[in-house]
Amino acid sequence: MQEREEGATVSYVNARISFLLLVFLTANVYPVPGATQGRPTTPPRLTEPALPTSPYRYTNALPYHFTNIDHPESIAATDNTPIHNPTTDDGATLGRVLFYDTRLSLNGQVSCGSCHQQRNGFSDPRQFSIGFDGQVTRRHSMSLTNARYYLRGRFFWDERAETLEAQVLAPIHDSVEMGLPLEELIVRLSTTPFYRSLFTRAFGTSAVTQDRVARALAQFVRALVSHRSAYDVARSAGLPGSGAFVAHLTPAQRLGHQLFVTDPGSEPRGAGCGRCHVTDAQISLSPRNIGLSPGQNTDYGAGDERFKAPSLRNIEVTQPYMHDGRFATLREVIEHYNSQVAPHPFLDMRLLDRRVVVTGGAVEPIRLNLTDLEINGLLAFLAMLTDTAFLTDPRFSDPFTSTSDEP
Repeated sequence: MQEREEGATVSYVNARISFLLLVFLTANVYPVPGATQGRPTTPPRLTEPALPTSPYRYTNALPYHFTNIDHPESIAATDNTPIHNPTTDDGATLGRVLFYDTRLSLNGQVSCGSCHQQRNGFSDPRQFSIGFDGQVTRRHSMSLTNARYYLRGRFFWDERAETLEAQVLAPIHDSVEMGLPLEELIVRLSTTPFYRSLFTRAFGTSAVTQDRVARALAQFVRALVSHRSAYDVARSAGLPGSGAFVAHLTPAQRLGHQLFVTDPGSEPRGAGCGRCHVTDAQISLSPRNIGLSPGQNTDYGAGDERFKAPSLRNIEVTQPYMHDGRFATLREVIEHYNSQVAPHPFLDMRLLDRRVVVTGGAVEPIRLNLTDLEINGLLAFLAMLTDTAFLTDPRFSDPFTSTSDEP
């Protein structure tokens, strides 16, 4: 009887231990609800990057409409690549690894790629990004697509960074975004073995410096050139408006393109988008005040509530829109320009009603009064700027994910 009771006791204890182990393991597999709320779900991460034996080509030839320096709206003429930091395959490879390495944040929780996601055109699908310790950023994360072709070469929504090389370091030591002092960054990278060969290939020696980190990150960002969209197929066939170009557009896309490139008040009438979003990169030349209502907290941007605008390439997948992510859809953006531009003493002159200005009346924002058909046409044309090859290109993907395409 005693042996039976002892056996029963042992069985009970073993069962209890098994149950507690199950609870413990389950608790580690399934996190507490809300513990990672707001952060995107990511695949398991590797401790070292999975890279191809030979580096990817980041200096591939671009289509002619990207390289033709003689065209009046040449993209090549707006390239902000400095002479001292040309993009190289090894430099951009190092930049790619740095871009996605969570070691660049204080607690190892976020990387540059956390807030600039490839599938979203290197922007953030959230209105505001979540920093390393859960704090929320002040502004929406700007798309990095074709950042190389912003002629002024200044970065952030308010252009406070004079160069891309200066910009890429700022989020790393920002107290909200990544929180890592640059001095500690150098120590971390210097003591991470796989970086020695990456720095040697990129710069000739294994020395890790702030300047080299900045140059490598900037090279990778400048390599993020979107040039394989449906628009590029049409543009490679001929100049915009030519028969060869138009042959690649649907009726809705033709209407949208006409509205995009034609000024309001012209015949046929247009929406005037191309007056600010210039060249075949569809990117602005300087910060503008576009008549956004200030809301509760006025953000003065680059002064007078002016903000830089990123390239419209992949605009279909970079929602939400504007510096504060106020618009959830492209249709809302178009409706803003159509009927909701707010009066402002520093409103960009392109958004003023010229008829009122000429007659000496009160300065008023323009009202486009686009029809649903015209709005749908603009949406159809903007969708042509989506480059699915760019959004899935392994050269720009996270090398620390277990789903990496690298051999």
